This record gives sequence, C-alpha cells and structure tokens, in this order.
Amino acid sequence: MTRKPWDLAFTAEPTEVAALRRIMRLHLGIWGLPEVVDDAQLCMSELVSNVITHVGPGTPATLAVSMNGVHLRIEIHDPDTRALPTLLDANVGAEGGRGMALVDAVAARWGVQLRLDRKVTWCELATGLASPNGHTEGPGVRRAEALLACYSGAKPLLRPGPGRVGRAAAEESVITVITDFLHWLRAHGCDVDEALDRAQTRYDAELGSCGDGV
Repeated sequence: MTRKPWDLAFTAEPTEVAALRRIMRLHLGIWGLPEVVDDAQLCMSELVSNVITHVGPGTPATLAVSMNGVHLRIEIHDPDTRALPTLLDANVGAEGGRGMALVDAVAARWGVQLRLDRKVTWCELATGLASPNGHTEGPGVRRAEALLACYSGAKPLLRPGPGRVGRAAAEESVITVITDFLHWLRAHGCDVDEALDRAQTRYDAELGSCGDGV
C-alpha cells in the first residue's frame, strides 16, 4: 500500500479542530491504519490547541501528515518562531503544558523544528506496521489470511452439524469468517462497502443462473 504524504492549510480556531479530526480519521482509514486514529486525533488536536493558546486564534497554519518508516508523522506548521511548545508536569494545578504532556505520553517521539519563516511542531506514532507499505496485523486480519490460504488450497472450511443447533453454530462461524475478511479488506485499503456490493451482485447473479436447482 502506498501512503502518500498530504497537507492541509487551516486557520487555528477552536471550531476547526473537529473538522481536522474528521479529516484525519478519513485519511487514516484509507491508509488502513484504524488502530492509530484515536491517538492521531488526540495528538493533532493538542498540537493545534497549542498554536491557538500560545500563538493566537486566527493564526494561519498547516497540518502535514506522512509516514516516516513505520511511524505516522504529524506536523503542525505556524509562522511564530518565538512561541515554543513547553512540556510541563500534567498535574491538577498546572495551568498549561498539559497538551504537550499528553502528546509526550502517547507519541513515540516529538519535537520542534525552527525554519526561517515558520515553526514545525511534530510527533510520530507507532503504527504496528511490519514495513512502510505493509498493513497492521490485527487478529481478524491474521485469521482472514489463514482462511485465504485454505481457500487457495481448496480445503473445506466449515460444515453444518445435524439439527438446528448445529446449523446455527455453522451460521455463526460463517458470519465470523465474513467479518474477518472485512477486516482483511480494510487493512489492505480496500473499500469495504464496494466489496460487499460486488459480492452481493455476484451472489445474486449466480443465484439467478442456478434457478430452482439451488
């Protein structure tokens, strides 16, 4: 899977944070990284809030997201090279610094780069990827991989047992198989809804071609 870097210019306002969180979720879903969404949204929100608080509302800024090896890199660019993020103890009495303490707790690493015309505050999150172009190995994905191997070898997978209970157990197993394959499709960046539509269309066509003999 190719995960191309992307960036988005925005105005640092509290009302913009929710939209940025939705965009982050959308892109990471396309990238097959659903397990990283919550941490990525948290870190991005805190970095943006840091700009709003210490540089000022209305500041023109840019969100840039990319892969650095197997880590997800999130950058917030702003034009103020003087207001640097500060990491303070996130205790109850602290008036500031809690945001960067959260980023420090969640991210694998973070830092600040000063350039001639802007400041770049960044953090990197572990993704669980085995390689930059690979996919995360959730349990559903691993089971689907094993099932794919069975299918390629033309091995029978499931047989319903006798009676209503056996049939219900087999049906539940089939539903589990379908769920695992949906995990596999999403992990590989496929459109799950489109795959379901195609499967339904193919099933209907095959059912129709068989007629009453099914």
